Amino acid sequence: MIGLTRLEKRFGDHVVLNDITLEMAEGSVTALIGPSGGGKSTLLRCINLLEIPTTGQVRIGDDALDFHPGQRVGWASIQRLRRQTGMVFQSFQLFPHRTALGNVMESLVTVLRWPQERARQRAMELLDKVGLAHKADAWPATLSGGQQQRVAIARALAPSPRVLLCDEPTSALDPELSGEVVDVLARLAQEGTTMVMATHDLRLASRIAQEVVFLDAGTVVEKAPATRIFSTPERERTRRFIASLTHRETESGNGAL
Repeated sequence: MIGLTRLEKRFGDHVVLNDITLEMAEGSVTALIGPSGGGKSTLLRCINLLEIPTTGQVRIGDDALDFHPGQRVGWASIQRLRRQTGMVFQSFQLFPHRTALGNVMESLVTVLRWPQERARQRAMELLDKVGLAHKADAWPATLSGGQQQRVAIARALAPSPRVLLCDEPTSALDPELSGEVVDVLARLAQEGTTMVMATHDLRLASRIAQEVVFLDAGTVVEKAPATRIFSTPERERTRRFIASLTHRETESGNGAL
């Protein structure tokens, strides 16, 4: 479904991602974990080409793009891959001048040119899926953080992407509100939605992900099923990181794994 081959991302002389090769199956949920600055968000953004890789290949389904230093990639090629993904950002990124319903409808009407009534029906179905049909006419400023993130998830799902990418979807929320988002993402996982998420939230990663990739300094330290990563990781660096996050979540009241 998603294939990354020998992927590298540089900002000048700084190597952010180094020789990343990963496969993510259709219907799977993959969590990217690791310390801040380890490359999680950059890798996520390279999948949908919000960041253009320096070298390597990105594949989604049957569509693949190869990257080389100094080579310019055509906009049509970028859009062909990007339209197969939906993105959920850490800071919600809702349009403040659109209601919850309007936010979810926006891409359908503006980009896909759907008729208003068809877009409205699809948007209402998705707001119902995330438990917010009753907030359809609410403005973002009147919604809690958890509600705003659930609207953002509905918006990302509106054009029926093949892959949902989530960049720290709960990190801006307190534990109670993040629970709302974890529940929604868990339901999507149960429905077979292909997801890749960058997260520090062990509750989210351990409950939803089947595979976990631990990144540090732009390289893959360890990739394994979530149950093994969180119970018996092979690498000492992974063990130390998991222990630090477990301690942090216990202190903050989120509870251990």
